[in-house]
Amino acid sequence: MKGPRSHLYYIGPVQQHDFKNFELTLEVRTFPSSNSGVYFHTEWQAIGFPQKGYEVQVNNSHKDPSRTGGLWGIQNNLKNVAADNQWFTLTIRVEGKRVVTKVGQTVVADYTEEENPVRNARVAHRRIGSGTFALQGHDPGSETHFRSIRVRVLP
Repeated sequence: MKGPRSHLYYIGPVQQHDFKNFELTLEVRTFPSSNSGVYFHTEWQAIGFPQKGYEVQVNNSHKDPSRTGGLWGIQNNLKNVAADNQWFTLTIRVEGKRVVTKVGQTVVADYTEEENPVRNARVAHRRIGSGTFALQGHDPGSETHFRSIRVRVLP
């Protein structure tokens, strides 16, 4: 993804693009100063940042201090776990109210959503439920590549 802010949503036939429990695995390659993300439990919208669901950050060198694998605005990761200009594997696993993210074999986030989480207004709408996926192109200076995108539905 490269260019103005954009989001590529999955709106295909698998699960009628409505996933609850799943394991999503992607190969990702970032370039210097790129900022991206992978949204889950979201829904298609024509403009703006997705208002529903969680964003797993993809950022190895952008000025935003939230780094790859963290849950942006919920459980941020502040240390680099991947490098620009190299392919790495990002895994997102959701079972019930628990989210685990990994970069390679390293667990980056392990978060269980509380019954009534207290959140600031920017992320108040982020809740675990169900929905589709979206790949983010954050801004014109960002370039991120995705390949080998696979999802396994969990019971």
